[in-house]
Amino acid sequence: YILSRMTDEGISYEKAVNEAIRLGYAEDPPTLDVDGTDAAHKLAILTSLAFGIPMPFKEVYREGISKITEDDIRYAGEFGYRIKLLAISKIIDNKIQARVHPCMIPKDHIMAKVDGAFNAIYLEGDFLGPNLYWGMGAGARPTGSAVVADIINISRIIRSGTNSFIPPLAHFRPFIEDIRIQDMDELQSVYYFRFSVIDRPGVLSKISGILGSHGISIHSVIQKGRRFGGSVPVVMLTHEARERDIKDALSEIDALDVLTDPTVMIRVEEG
Repeated sequence: YILSRMTDEGISYEKAVNEAIRLGYAEDPPTLDVDGTDAAHKLAILTSLAFGIPMPFKEVYREGISKITEDDIRYAGEFGYRIKLLAISKIIDNKIQARVHPCMIPKDHIMAKVDGAFNAIYLEGDFLGPNLYWGMGAGARPTGSAVVADIINISRIIRSGTNSFIPPLAHFRPFIEDIRIQDMDELQSVYYFRFSVIDRPGVLSKISGILGSHGISIHSVIQKGRRFGGSVPVVMLTHEARERDIKDALSEIDALDVLTDPTVMIRVEEG
C-alpha cells in the first residue's frame, strides 16, 4: 500500500505510512511492516512448504522500504520499472535464496500491477509454469478471515485426534544435506544506484572508475539538474553483477568527499 501510494499519488513515505496506519493496513508502530520482518516470517513458512526443508527465520535476508524516496520511484519509472517490496525464494543449483527487500520490476510484469492493499504470491512450477495467487492482504476483514480459518483448522485437527492434516514441511526433500542457504554476497543481480554528489567536474568518472575496478559494468545513467556547489543526483543501472562486488564498490564510493549522502541501492528483478 505504501509504495503504491507513493507511486500513484507522488506522496512522501511518511504520509503514506500514516495513511496505512490510519486505514488499518499497517501496525502502529509500523516497524515490522516496513522493515521487511512481517514478510520474512511469511517467506520462511512458504519456503519450508515449497522446498520441504526447515527454513529458520534468522536465515532470511531482510531489508525495508524506509530509504525509498519519491525520487527513486520517479527514476525507476524512467527506466521502465516499478518498485515493490518482494519476498523472494528460489532454489538454484541446490542453493536456496530467501530474501526480502525492495525490488525494481518491469512495469509490464504481472507483479508490478499488484497495488494498494492487495498481496500476491507468484510461483513457477517445473511443469505448471507461472501462477499468480492474488487477493486482499491487509485490513480488518481479510485479517479476520485468516484468523478464523486458522481457528477452524485447529479445531478440525483437535476433533480428528491427529497432530496435523499436513506435515509441517508439506513434503520431505531427500538428500537435504545437499541443500544450503545462499549467502547474499553470492547473489547475481542488476542494480540501481542513486548517488547524491557535489556538482563538480570529474565526479562521474570517479564513480564509474571505482565500479569498473570491481568488475561492475554500467548499463544506463541519468544525471539531472545543475546546482553549482550543491548536491545533484546521479542515477545508474548496472549490468548483472555480484552482490559482494557491489558492497565493496559502494563502500569505496561512499568514502569519497564528493558524496553528500549515503548511496541508495535497489536490486532489479526481471521476472
